[in-house]
Amino acid sequence: MLTVALGEATYRVVRPWGEVPVGQGVPSDVAVAPDGRVLVLLRRDPTIDPVWPSVIVLSPEGRRLAAWGEEVLDAHFLAVAPDGRVFVVDRDMHEIVVFAMDGRRIGGLGTRGVPGAPFNAPCDVAFGPDGSIYVADGYGNSLVHRFDADGKLLASWGRPGAGPGEFTTPHSVAVLPDRRVAVADRENNRVQVFTANGAWLASWGDHHKPMSVSVDRAGQVWVTDQVPRLSLLSGDGALLGRCRPVLNGAHGMALGEGVVLLSEQNPPRVTRLERLG
Repeated sequence: MLTVALGEATYRVVRPWGEVPVGQGVPSDVAVAPDGRVLVLLRRDPTIDPVWPSVIVLSPEGRRLAAWGEEVLDAHFLAVAPDGRVFVVDRDMHEIVVFAMDGRRIGGLGTRGVPGAPFNAPCDVAFGPDGSIYVADGYGNSLVHRFDADGKLLASWGRPGAGPGEFTTPHSVAVLPDRRVAVADRENNRVQVFTANGAWLASWGDHHKPMSVSVDRAGQVWVTDQVPRLSLLSGDGALLGRCRPVLNGAHGMALGEGVVLLSEQNPPRVTRLERLG
């Protein structure tokens, strides 16, 4: 049995985990729905690959329940809103596609296929406690956008660079319980922290190309790096623990009850960390 330690907790490493299809894209992200179901996002190359479902729905134990989302061309990250809606980042189509949990498309943010309206190859999406929606728009843009719960654009911030409030690939975004916004500023090797309205507060270094950032109910911040490590930080950025749970750096991450799910692309699989004791 492989185990890793993060702070005061020890986790058993289970990999590969779940009935995730092999040869139908690579796991780009993973999310946990309010009812405990797990959604695995599979990325394919739309120019050469057949059309496969982009979202695989698993039971909490990893049994395959459903698959849908064939219309997503370039699946990057996904997130499940508190009301159960599923937001899928269709990166190269410059759109956040909104689905019901049964796979029906029910909305979207951005203009599909049109860069700059407002997205230009976006990366990630997250939700604030007030229902606001944040999008890390990190490949063609160096921006974070804030929308209200109905999808109205309220504000955008950021610009290319390495200074405070500047980005080089804002790759992931998460919201803390006090509404601060954490952004994985990948090529600048840091996590930047902002107010809900985009005012810069802090930069947390000692990361190498941070890929995904998540926040748990206690306000602790979890960060995966492109090197194969996972860091646990306090709400003020202090390092609480660090481990190597995957072979190569995990691209996506989700937090459940006593578990951490990590999506790996090389080799393509999902790794599950189960808390012991």
